[in-house]
Amino acid sequence: MSEELLERIYTINLGKVLLSPSNQRAKRAINMIREFASKHMKSENIKIEEEISHLVWARGIRNPPRKIRVKITKDDDGNIIVSTYQEEKKIEEKPKKEEKKVEKEEKKIEEKPKKEEKKVEKEETKKAESKSEKKTKE
Repeated sequence: MSEELLERIYTINLGKVLLSPSNQRAKRAINMIREFASKHMKSENIKIEEEISHLVWARGIRNPPRKIRVKITKDDDGNIIVSTYQEEKKIEEKPKKEEKKVEKEEKKIEEKPKKEEKKVEKEETKKAESKSEKKTKE
């Protein structure tokens, strides 16, 4: 007997929970998650992990979240497990940003000597002008 897992990631909209009475909203959200899982995975044997329950109940019974991102897995026996979805972070993007920063720093370093050179040139021209003015006055 091979263990094949059917694994899918869903974003469940819990917005209709707000239509139920305020003192029953978190309970209704858990029931909506259960209904969603049974509808999409075609099985009635559903287990919701504690993490999902804690996410829904974190803000109390009256204010459950509007949306929740879940990973639903189904095994050969038809058991469904609803758990939290955790995104994998891409490592490749970070070095690119660092490279851009290094390039910008290099450009700034290149620009600074130019500004200093301009200042030196301006000072030299001022000195030359002042000398020429002194000669003309004499």
